[in-house]
Amino acid sequence: MDTAKLELAVQRSREAEVALEAARADVRAEALAALQQDPGPEALAEVARVTGWSAGDLRGAAGAQG
Repeated sequence: MDTAKLELAVQRSREAEVALEAARADVRAEALAALQQDPGPEALAEVARVTGWSAGDLRGAAGAQG
């Protein structure tokens, strides 16, 4: 049985998972940085709009960091 294509697909999948987690970490860091720079309700609404996260989730994340 030749599993070369399967092995390549698995490797690509693992690399994609690593890249996705790194991107998610970047989004979290940038969202928190934006809210630290401007903690007002307008900024909270804008970050929620861009990320798709709820304002409550963002408030909790910002509170956990500060």
